[in-house]
Amino acid sequence: MPSTTRPIRIGMIAPSSNTCLEPQTYRILGSRTDVTVHFTRIPVTRIALDDSSDRQFDPAVMREAARLLATADVDVIAWNGTSGSWLGSAHDEELVREITDATGIPATTSSLAYLEAFRAFGTERIGLFTPYTEDVNHRVIAAYEQEGIKTVDHRALGLSDNESFARVTDDEMLPGSRELAAAAPDALVYLCTNLYGANIAAGIEESTGVPVLDSVAVTLWHALKLSGAPLLDPRWGKLLAQLPPKG
Repeated sequence: MPSTTRPIRIGMIAPSSNTCLEPQTYRILGSRTDVTVHFTRIPVTRIALDDSSDRQFDPAVMREAARLLATADVDVIAWNGTSGSWLGSAHDEELVREITDATGIPATTSSLAYLEAFRAFGTERIGLFTPYTEDVNHRVIAAYEQEGIKTVDHRALGLSDNESFARVTDDEMLPGSRELAAAAPDALVYLCTNLYGANIAAGIEESTGVPVLDSVAVTLWHALKLSGAPLLDPRWGKLLAQLPPKG
């Protein structure tokens, strides 16, 4: 007879050209056996401010991907992509409604996970680091402004091919990260689930004193929080290791 007890299962919808978030999510979880993560993919290959890029994030496509994950009896479903950061929170709130209506399973997105983290930890001023083009960054900054989040400084690497984001090295990220931390934001945000920001989180936090919020880690943190599972090891971002203060 199959066991009636099992680990918590987190389902994640991944951009098809993303090569970071699956191995990074497993790396962050390490040897934990209380939770497992299960992925499905949707077609996403480029990030830009145009209709062809926006159509990649159509709610109907997300709904069908979520239905596939639901057949694995997952406890939470997350769209593990940051498109809502420039399309706006209303876009991702609609995605969550679509997913939950289609599956009956609680859902979140990377962008909504960030907003929850900002609220939970009182983050109001951020330094923004992305692999994107400058115009995408400016759209993100404007969308965050609508949420009461001020971007004190930002860096954009000028890339639009989604697959290329995961080839950005730690050494390429460090100078801009230190410059952003020098502005003393409440947190340094690595915005992109195909960017290995979590790899350098502990070092940046130790050397600058500025908390780091990485997209892969933040999405996993929120999925764990929604499922009631223990949170993360502080090496992936010290804020994400603790329960948010109440009240």
